[in-house]
Amino acid sequence: MAIAKSKKTSHAKSAGNIKRRRITFSFDDDAKEVILVGDFNNWNPKKHALKSDGKRSWNKTVVLAPGRYEYKFFVDGKWKTDPRNSHACANCFGTQNSVLNIEKQ
Repeated sequence: MAIAKSKKTSHAKSAGNIKRRRITFSFDDDAKEVILVGDFNNWNPKKHALKSDGKRSWNKTVVLAPGRYEYKFFVDGKWKTDPRNSHACANCFGTQNSVLNIEKQ
């Protein structure tokens, strides 16, 4: 699954005090570039580039409020679902998006 780490953080949202959490997304590949895109960043491929550890592992931590999110990885110019996450749904392009549900705590 995408969640390698999850920590509470106390960023308040305008709609009340919603505890957002730090979520680490990981992807293993010999890629040159891996980008996290999803509805939480308006599918913007310039916002969440993953960092490589130099040994095939790519990671990016983002802070998200509780809710349901759809996402994919953009790996060397190709869309890929999260191989660590079995939760997926169909998208309007006839492929699948990975799904992440963050519960309120």
